[in-house]
Amino acid sequence: MSSQSVAAERHAAENGTQSKQGRARNLAEWSQRPNLPDTHYLDTRVYTDLAIYDEEIDKIWNKVWLPICHESELSAPLDFRTSGVAGTKPIVVVRGADNKIRSFLNVCPHRGNIVMRAPAGNLGEGSPSGNPRNMTCMFHGWQFDATGRCVEIPREKAGYQDRLCKAQMGLRELRTEVAHGGFVWVNLDDNCGPLADFTGNAFDFMATELDTVPLEVFHYQKAVVRTNFKLWHETSREFYHDYLHYHNRATGMLQKGYFDRKYTAFPNGHAATGLTSITYDAYEGAKDRGLTFPGMPLNGWKQLNIFPGCTYSLRASCLRVSVMTPISTDKVLIEIRGFGLKEDTPEERRERILDHDTIWGPFGRNLHEDLLVVQNQSIAMREGSGSKYLVMAREENNTIHDEIGLRSYYEEWSRLMGRLACDPSRRTDE
Repeated sequence: MSSQSVAAERHAAENGTQSKQGRARNLAEWSQRPNLPDTHYLDTRVYTDLAIYDEEIDKIWNKVWLPICHESELSAPLDFRTSGVAGTKPIVVVRGADNKIRSFLNVCPHRGNIVMRAPAGNLGEGSPSGNPRNMTCMFHGWQFDATGRCVEIPREKAGYQDRLCKAQMGLRELRTEVAHGGFVWVNLDDNCGPLADFTGNAFDFMATELDTVPLEVFHYQKAVVRTNFKLWHETSREFYHDYLHYHNRATGMLQKGYFDRKYTAFPNGHAATGLTSITYDAYEGAKDRGLTFPGMPLNGWKQLNIFPGCTYSLRASCLRVSVMTPISTDKVLIEIRGFGLKEDTPEERRERILDHDTIWGPFGRNLHEDLLVVQNQSIAMREGSGSKYLVMAREENNTIHDEIGLRSYYEEWSRLMGRLACDPSRRTDE
């Protein structure tokens, strides 16, 4: 042993800092639970177990408020947009002739066919199988107006006599509210509380930017990604993975004050990262953003994560909102919208689009890296892989690399599921 090594060991021993030499683990060691509090690690079954997934749909996605689309995508009376929520539930969102936005289960009550098949459009255009202004099921021609009432049953009296009538056969309406920058939120639970009870004060620090002037969608993309929905959302709830993104390292992580950025956990599983500034000129070929949002400093960045799967990321000149629809344990639909101000000039809009797509577009600097990582996680954790436990144990005084965002998510997950995320076979009331 060299004299330097002997001296180092002696110094460590004298100061009580000598620790065990690290090494690879055998199966028994690998399978041991981490020596951490229950709140600081996960059992990988929460991502892979089908029974747990089915329970998540029932206890979480069927019960909480979910953002579906934006009011600017329904700008005119009778505009509609179809989507899906909570796994397999098709919905249609319609702006009525009274300008009110409503949402319905997109299922005909007659024989269970999809009513509106187009992704978007306007009911005033009519369809080959029905009258203008109505939603028409192509199967038997049943029609429903923009308020969900059944207004036409072909040969109604001849077939049903007095046993059934249009007044009894309306569409299933969903609780709907428009808020937080003009997003359309729905809840499948008729007995739910108002949206404000769910979001609480989580949006307060972003309210000026979102609600001062109307916003407008300028970018929309969607993708079915082979990963569990929680893994995708987790990439927005922890910033320790900034090491993944060269762009983030150069423009944020290497800049003064980066590690002081605060993380705030809110009730109901929401979490936010506070304001910071991005030094875009630290990236070769990049430029500062000349546009911003009301109340937002130039090149500012703040982010809000809404449980169970929505992220508002306001970064300099544009807002990105990511929402998801779980499909299975290892498949999720991700929808990403980019926003500018509705009052933008054509020149300003072009600048926002360029700024947005440079970072988050399909060929941008960040999105493809996040997508690759979450799909690799699902491969590593699939049944039979040997993956057992994941840790979320970083504590850094609620600053940017603290994993409080993950822990707060699974605190709410455990509350709603009645299971412990560290051991889903254990109930929270045990």
